[in-house]
Amino acid sequence: MAAPGKLTKKEIKKQTPAKTSFTSPFASKWSPLPQEDMHFILKTLKDKLISMGLEKKEVKVFRTWRKKKGKKPDVAPEPVPQVSDSSKNGWTDVAARRQLAIGINEVTKALERNELRLLLVCKSVKPKHMTNHLIALSTTRGVPACQVPRLSQSVSEPLGLKSVLALGFRRCSSSDDGVFTDTVDAIKPRVPTLDMAWLQGAKPEEPVAMEEEEGGERRGQKRKLESESEEVSESPSSCTLQPLQVKRIVANPAKKKKGKPKK
Repeated sequence: MAAPGKLTKKEIKKQTPAKTSFTSPFASKWSPLPQEDMHFILKTLKDKLISMGLEKKEVKVFRTWRKKKGKKPDVAPEPVPQVSDSSKNGWTDVAARRQLAIGINEVTKALERNELRLLLVCKSVKPKHMTNHLIALSTTRGVPACQVPRLSQSVSEPLGLKSVLALGFRRCSSSDDGVFTDTVDAIKPRVPTLDMAWLQGAKPEEPVAMEEEEGGERRGQKRKLESESEEVSESPSSCTLQPLQVKRIVANPAKKKKGKPKK
């Protein structure tokens, strides 16, 4: 008999694995985009992609399925020609594709490395918290970012993709090499600034400076902020904090456990 208050082995096995964490005290939201600016951004992106012809092409390969053993076909099937040319698969312009960051994961990595100069996120992302971390990342990096309705519907078709939940434009070494420089310059003035009260006055992160020392070793030294006395004298911005709560996250709540087969 198990002691009262303690779970048995069967009850422990039945429990669904979950992660416990605290909610963020800060409320981060995307700034609203006017409808006129939304139509301008979508039209500019679509026209640019169509004029460039940037698209991901995939050639379908037809394969013959194996038939069950014991059944011999009456007529020998004709051999189906298989496409083995890999040059037709992939992006039409690889150089232009490298200047884009497509998808939430790729955009997040590029923001962490401070490689983006503009970020556009689709408003129809579900669940919505999938893109909340991009607000703070883009603000600390000084990257203009906004949420655009119907972004995935307008951009995915010219690119030959099923969906585009986030689209980022990478920084280029020179303006001559940037294919999307004119597009970024046209969209940037239309992007509203993100309102994050607890990050007002903070300077965007800069790449770590590498300096050679006497011993020949290189060590990363973070650049000190200028005019520290001015930051201390400034009055802190008003910021409303949310109550701290404990949330329990289940990885896949709709997943059904498979029971042992009955003998």
